[in-house]
Amino acid sequence: MSNADKPKVVTTRWWWIRHAPVRSDGGNIYGQKDIECDIGDREVFEAVAKILPRTAVWYASNLMRTHQTAEAIWAAGFPQPVGMTKEAAFAEQHLGRWQGMNRAAFLASRPVGSHWFADINEPAPDGESFMDLYTRVCRAIVRINAAEAGKDVIAVGHGGTIKAAVGLALGGQPEKGLAFDIDNCSVTRLDHIASPDTSLWRLPMVNQQPWIADAKHAAMHQPAGPEVVSENKLA
Repeated sequence: MSNADKPKVVTTRWWWIRHAPVRSDGGNIYGQKDIECDIGDREVFEAVAKILPRTAVWYASNLMRTHQTAEAIWAAGFPQPVGMTKEAAFAEQHLGRWQGMNRAAFLASRPVGSHWFADINEPAPDGESFMDLYTRVCRAIVRINAAEAGKDVIAVGHGGTIKAAVGLALGGQPEKGLAFDIDNCSVTRLDHIASPDTSLWRLPMVNQQPWIADAKHAAMHQPAGPEVVSENKLA
């Protein structure tokens, strides 16, 4: 088969960034509450800016903490793009009446070994299940893969959003995506490879933290899931 006869292969590279840490949550679950983040550690954003592709298209969720994070990366030396698409499908899981509850106490009440707030099929009261989140994130990724085929896509999102994307890249296994840590400001690279008869993913890196060698940035690891332990459990 000559090179001209080979099927065309198109690789779309996703660079997922989780938003910067939230400090004003009072230790409570915030989910889709539109709460600001802490962008004070410039060195972290400088490190992230250095590894991102300059010609990428930018997407972010509709929540301001992702917009603040993108702006901090631009302020740290990354050339500001002409625009950034705000994609509501990339918002964090809506945790309904769980939002505002103490995070550590809530998670301590869940089964031992849980990777998330609840089983993937259990919706929060007046909110979503993780499968609801996974479904909307996957639909948006498929749509953007078609619209931005062959490009670098930088997407600033949330822990749940990125875990959903990892689950898709693992062959459509959302529960496996939940097993990965996604730290604040970390970079996760997922490559979609497509040809006329193929659609598959590669995972070049997950939860990459280019600043991590310096212990003074340890606050970028902000426990937000099952790793939170209540004071009663520590007693």
